Amino acid sequence: MQKLIITAAICGAEVTKEDNPNLPVTPDELAQAAYDAEQAGASIIHLHVRDQDGNPTQSEVVFKETIDKIKSKGCKAIIQPSTGGAVGMTAEERMQPLNLKPEMATLSTGSVNFGADVFLNTPEYIEIFAARMKELGVKPEIEVFETGMINNALRLVKKGFVSAPLHFDFVMGVPGGIPGEVEDLLHLVRKIPQNATWTVAGIGRFELPLAIMAIIMGGNVRVGFEDNIYYSKGVLAESNAQLVARIVRIAQEYGREIATPDEAREILHVK
Repeated sequence: MQKLIITAAICGAEVTKEDNPNLPVTPDELAQAAYDAEQAGASIIHLHVRDQDGNPTQSEVVFKETIDKIKSKGCKAIIQPSTGGAVGMTAEERMQPLNLKPEMATLSTGSVNFGADVFLNTPEYIEIFAARMKELGVKPEIEVFETGMINNALRLVKKGFVSAPLHFDFVMGVPGGIPGEVEDLLHLVRKIPQNATWTVAGIGRFELPLAIMAIIMGGNVRVGFEDNIYYSKGVLAESNAQLVARIVRIAQEYGREIATPDEAREILHVK
């Protein structure tokens, strides 16, 4: 098996400090959380940012400030801004961090019910996002909330918007999206091309069991406060690094090595 790539989704757009007081939201807090997660074993930092009031924002200025602070700590992890932003944002808002030419960014390839809301990604939006990433040399991580989004991504390859090999992130357990059961993960993995790589992000209680399955199956793992704020039932996690460290420990017990940031770049074909 290839070495295990661990992504730390350290903030997200939905979680608040009322949900977990340990949530990082300011640029300084996010930079420290990213550093701690990398030290614990993460090689990708999936990044959302917040404004001065703690609300989600896609501001290019805030992303740059936060990324600069992360790099100033000596972090070598791949910094992967979200282009999903928050529900209700326009495509123009969501694309702002691409102007910074990050190594990777997320590319959602379909719309999905998202709790009480709808996360909208029209075919036009998807192609605009993909074209912009290709223009800037940004490696897309294909965000999959439903099986049909895999087919949408494959159509992007046929149309020349995205180049193979693809990297998928299966976001599972969102109310309104694909469930987070093992059989659902097996189904998704069977649908992607053989030369593709994949990560699983289990939401809430699905985070740990799906992470364990990914370790066994040769996939990769995403953990962090964006997806899950608990360490165990009823016990809030102390930090993103704590969640990363648990995955490292489980992988080591299984005998699977952890990828460094540069090894992750090689595995994912990040230029």
